[in-house]
Amino acid sequence: MKSNINIKVKNKENNLRIDVLLSNHNKLSRSRVKSLILENHLKINNITVTNPSRKVKLNDEIFLEVVEPKKETLAPYKYPLEIIYEDEDLIVINKSAGISMHPGPGNYDNTIVNALINYNGNNLSSIGNELRPGIVHRIDKDTSGLIVIAKNNLSHENLSNQFSEHTISRVYQALVWGKIRPQKGKIETFITRSSRNRQMMEVSLKKGKNAITNYKTLEIFESDNVPTLSLIECKLETGRTHQIRVHLSSKGNNILGDKKYKKKFKKITNINPELEKYINALDRQFLHAKTLGFNHPKNNRWLEFSSKLPDDLEKILKKLRKIRQ
Repeated sequence: MKSNINIKVKNKENNLRIDVLLSNHNKLSRSRVKSLILENHLKINNITVTNPSRKVKLNDEIFLEVVEPKKETLAPYKYPLEIIYEDEDLIVINKSAGISMHPGPGNYDNTIVNALINYNGNNLSSIGNELRPGIVHRIDKDTSGLIVIAKNNLSHENLSNQFSEHTISRVYQALVWGKIRPQKGKIETFITRSSRNRQMMEVSLKKGKNAITNYKTLEIFESDNVPTLSLIECKLETGRTHQIRVHLSSKGNNILGDKKYKKKFKKITNINPELEKYINALDRQFLHAKTLGFNHPKNNRWLEFSSKLPDDLEKILKKLRKIRQ
C-alpha cells in the first residue's frame, strides 16, 4: 500500500526543515518521515533528496511517496513478558534488566520484540524499522522498568507525537555514588555521540540534541562501613540515548553498577561484607523506569502506571537502610 503527498511550499513555510514540513502536513511522525527520506522516497522539484534537515524554499514542489515498511520475518522468543496493562491499541510492559528491546547486531532472536511476536503474533504497528514493530520508545538493555508498545500505526503515531512534544511522564530511580550537588535541580545540556567511543554518548555545550533531566535526592546513605550512596529520582523532559546515565555521570555521580559510564574509584575498605556481596553481584546499572504516564492514543484518557524496584535493586536498598538504623 502506498500514498503520495504533494505540497507546494507557501510563504509561511519558507526555510522550514523538510521533515518538519512534511510531519506538519500529515499524521506521519518525524521519525517516519525521516525514514522515508533516507530510503529515497522524497523529491524536491523532481530531484531526489535524502537529507531530512534540508531547508525548503518558497514555491518548492514537494513529492513524498509513503510506502509501508517491509516486514522481515522475526523469530518468536518464548519469554515471560510482565504485562501491566493491555487493550486493543497498546501494551504496557514492565521490562526486566538483561534483555534488549529489539533485534540488532549480535542478537536477532532474544529480544522484547521477539517475545512480543511470540505473545501477540503480528498484531503490532509497522512504523519505522522492520526489526522494531510496536517499539515507540526504548530503555537500555540493563535498565528495568515500564515501556509502552503500540499495536497499530495510529497508536504508534499518536504516542510518538506525545514523546516528541514531551508530554509523556517518565520517572526513574537510580542509586549513585556520592552526594549529588545541589540535592535537587535540573540538568540541561546537549548530548552527542562520543568522539572517543561511538557506543557512548557525552555532554556537549555546542552540539547534539537538547536534553533535560529534573532530579531530586530521595535518600543518602553514609556511615563508617558504607560508601556514600544516594537514591535519586529523575524526571525526564526529553528522552535522549543514555540521557540519565550521561547526565548523572557529568555531575560526578555515576550510577551504581554502570559498566559503560563509570569512573575509577579508590578501593573501598571496611565495607559491610553483606552489602559488598550484593554490590559485587549486581550485573546491571541501578536504574529503573518506575513511572510512565501518557494520554491514551484513542480516547485521550490519561493513563499512569508504576512499578516496584526489582528484587536485586530492592535488597541493596533494604540493606543500606538496615545499616543506617
